[in-house]
Amino acid sequence: LRVSTSWHRYHLCLYFPHLGAALRVEISLYCNMSTPSRKRLMRDFKRLQTDPPQGVNGSPNPDNIMLWNAVIFGPEDTPWDGGTFKLTLQFSEDYPNKAPVVKFVSTMFHPNIYADGGICLDILQNQWSPIYDVSAILTSIQSLLCDPNPNSPANSEAARLYSENRREYNRRVKEIVENSWMDDSKE
Repeated sequence: LRVSTSWHRYHLCLYFPHLGAALRVEISLYCNMSTPSRKRLMRDFKRLQTDPPQGVNGSPNPDNIMLWNAVIFGPEDTPWDGGTFKLTLQFSEDYPNKAPVVKFVSTMFHPNIYADGGICLDILQNQWSPIYDVSAILTSIQSLLCDPNPNSPANSEAARLYSENRREYNRRVKEIVENSWMDDSKE
């Protein structure tokens, strides 16, 4: 039995504009790179470093490339502006042929986000395609924040307020944004 393992070290510099600070993170990954899903995840990670989309970031857990932590920053000039929202992405060995399980760790109030952080988004369910990578997943979720689908609610109260009382909906979102500045992650 021959096991192919190797260390991969990546340096990542994250800039948090609303904090006015940069954070340099060094990630060492130890994993069996022989599976297609793991190779693809390394490509996705390299792409996130070399061509990072605006307002999102993510990286694999140092001990498990199949588990990622990510952050989505609320888009400017929206009720979500200034928010910092944490997520996890759990990949299977079937990736990219099967979508990851993506959940918000931060508390959210949104028509398409379940109480447990699960996300009702077509590309994570019936519209998944292997062409989607981590960047596409995170930017799609960021877009969903500002453009929810109240006809497919995961949170009926948020969907009702979004459709019937936008002012109250926006007020509740602003509370979530303010809470995101603290470590309000679900335990």
